[in-house]
Amino acid sequence: MPMRIPSLWAEARLTIAREEERTSITKSSEVTTSPSSDDLPPRNMHDSYTEFVLPIASNPNLLEEYVNASGGIRTGKLMEHLDSLAGSISYKHVLGPTKSELKVEEMGLYIVTAAVERQVYVSIDMLRPLTPSHDLRLSGQVIYTGRSSMEVVVRIERIAAKETPEKDETILLGRFSMVCRNAKTNQAYPVGPLIISTEEEKALFSIGHELKRRRASRAQRSLSRVPPSSQEAAALHENYLKFGAAISQHSYGHQQTSSEIKSVHSDFTTLGDSNGSSVLNGSNYIAELVPMGETRIERCMLMFPQERNVHQKIFGGYLMRLAYELGFSNASMFCRGRVRFLGLDEISFKLPVPIGSILRLNSVILYDDFLRQREENGETNVYQLVHVGVKANVVDIKTGTEKTTNEFRFTWRGEEKLLASGTTESMESQKSVKVRRVVPKTYREAMLWLEARRAVTVGDEIRELTMKRFENI
Repeated sequence: MPMRIPSLWAEARLTIAREEERTSITKSSEVTTSPSSDDLPPRNMHDSYTEFVLPIASNPNLLEEYVNASGGIRTGKLMEHLDSLAGSISYKHVLGPTKSELKVEEMGLYIVTAAVERQVYVSIDMLRPLTPSHDLRLSGQVIYTGRSSMEVVVRIERIAAKETPEKDETILLGRFSMVCRNAKTNQAYPVGPLIISTEEEKALFSIGHELKRRRASRAQRSLSRVPPSSQEAAALHENYLKFGAAISQHSYGHQQTSSEIKSVHSDFTTLGDSNGSSVLNGSNYIAELVPMGETRIERCMLMFPQERNVHQKIFGGYLMRLAYELGFSNASMFCRGRVRFLGLDEISFKLPVPIGSILRLNSVILYDDFLRQREENGETNVYQLVHVGVKANVVDIKTGTEKTTNEFRFTWRGEEKLLASGTTESMESQKSVKVRRVVPKTYREAMLWLEARRAVTVGDEIRELTMKRFENI
């Protein structure tokens, strides 16, 4: 059930024109109603299960389409597939597992990623490094339904080689919240309920319910609605005391002591040692302060019909890939080295992107911190963590005005170890070690900094919740 239409663009344009003409004629006289949820058949959870395999290890020609410059896998292209997979799964739940062709004008409904201000409706977490050494299985299913919404979980698994003791291993998990709409009125279109029949399905249903509850709770605490909490105000003030004066005086070199580093670690207690001790061993480093506004980079693109979806708009997965690649570039330049993807913490879909429009993508470093990570070999290392925002705007070429269509939030960590467990040489003695730190200068930037700080914390909590639940399924 593909989310991209194989039809010719010339044919699609005629269909769009006929639909617009029909809509303009019947808009005032035709009354369209959606069916009652009681009239819709319930679906088994496994009815929507969908999977496909990317044989990147066994097919060198296919690998060539996904390999990046360092020999790894292009994560942005996999995100594109995951978005398409989530949409296909949603249609499969609504229309039934036997439906294989999507024609919006015949279905009377359409499904999109949910879009409500400041709520997280898509998140993706990288659990293990992504390498081309194994074939990949992409799969997913609907795990929770509301009146017109669906929670979809997708995953990427590393397929174990045959005749080896290895087992298939999950390396990425994603969560998509989808909503069903009436194709003529754009109002909510009910979806059929789920039949829960096994303990495994009960566990999956509880994950979907918990994710929805946390999302609603976070929306109520959005900084666009309420002021920062006392703890957040204190953290912002502490950041100002450490870096604000230096930024305002244009003195961008600042010696940070081990006690200051430890106070930053206090925001990431779940990543620390069990006894809460610091792994920094009294080390110092040079903080190179960078105003948030100076981290902005952008890219302008023309949107071509080859990237359209079943709704004759630009495919959302394609926008995810563009945003990921711009954010990756910004994070790499900020850290001055290679970075590893940790998670996509938020996407908001505000407006569709029309075919033929000009899209301006802006990326800004919103937050950075130190990440204490325990490796599989038992060592504990410290890396730099960066949270990057990407905003997509459609430009009106006649007026020059812009409308925001999408906002993305990504988290990466630097590949370079700032400090490793057992290190005896202090960073102060190394002399050349510098870590760039982003600093907000305006109230708006300060609120963006706090929102990003929240996103990192919430992302850690949701990753821990999801991983624990899935380990028991």
